[in-house]
Order: sequence, then structure tokens, then C-alpha cells
Amino acid sequence: MALKPTIYKFRVALTDMNRDYYDSLNLTVALHPSENEQRMMARLMAFCLNASPELQFTKGLSTIEEPDIWEKSLDDQTLVWIDIGEPDVDRVKKATRLSKKTKVYSFNTKSDVWWQQNQGKFGYLDASIYRFNNESIESLAGLVTRTMDLSVMITGTSLFVDAEGGSVEVTVEELQDK
Repeated sequence: MALKPTIYKFRVALTDMNRDYYDSLNLTVALHPSENEQRMMARLMAFCLNASPELQFTKGLSTIEEPDIWEKSLDDQTLVWIDIGEPDVDRVKKATRLSKKTKVYSFNTKSDVWWQQNQGKFGYLDASIYRFNNESIESLAGLVTRTMDLSVMITGTSLFVDAEGGSVEVTVEELQDK
């Protein structure tokens, strides 16, 4: 019998100073049995950085043909494809063919090695690649509860996240912008 995902509910008061975008988000996020809370929080931060009315979480890890987050047009074209983690070059190449804009957000301790090994290959692709500070994501994951109220303010290269259990500054580094 397959394990079921754990459901988390987030109420996010989002203030994006970089894009002059303000929103109140009610997000239901499924934590896949093979996923950890750090990856889930990296997904949530990537969602906040790209928030729009049409942006949505996909089935994620359980469906390899889909990204973690996407934005689709009314005629079912993929406008934005967002992957979390360290995808291989072929997956990112495929994503650039299937979507108008492709983004990757890396977040864990092996991120530096992954980037050093693949930087040259990614340079040929029309994809934007970012890296979250791993320690910040770890701290954020330590605050997780099944139902959370968050305040997220984005300014410059930082996301300031306030939760009931504490506050964390999550920095994001741009590795490649296309």
C-alpha cells in the first residue's frame, strides 16, 4: 500500500517589494512521502517569489512530467515552469522547450557541487537558475506546523518570513538569469 502525502495549509500575507505585488494566499501543499520539509519550504518560497493569480503547485514528485510549480495559460500552454532542487540538464532542456520561461531553485548542501558540474551546460539553456541559502531553508523548516500563518516580505535578494514560531531571512542568489 502506497504512503499518502501529508497535507499542510499555509495562509501567507505576501509583500513583494521588487514587483510591487501584494496578495493574501491560502495554499494547500502536499508533502510527498519521499520529500522532506526543507524541500517543501523551498517550494513555498519559490511560489512566493513568482506569485501570480494563475501560478499553482502541481502533483510534483509523483508526476515526473510536471514541474513543482507552473503557470498555464487558458489554452493550456505552460508559461512558467519551476523546478526545485538539482534537476539534471536534460530535464531543464526539456522544460525550456515546453514553456516560455523556465526557473530552477536549488536549496540544499549539494547545490554548490551540482552548479559547478553543470554550469557550462546550463549556460546554453534559456533558463534562470537560483540558489536559496541552505541554512535559512533549514531554519524555516524547523518552524513548520500543519497549519501556518506566514508573513513574507520580499525585498532585494531576501525573503523575510515571520511565523508564530519565529522569523527567518531567506536569501536567494541568482546563478543564471535568462
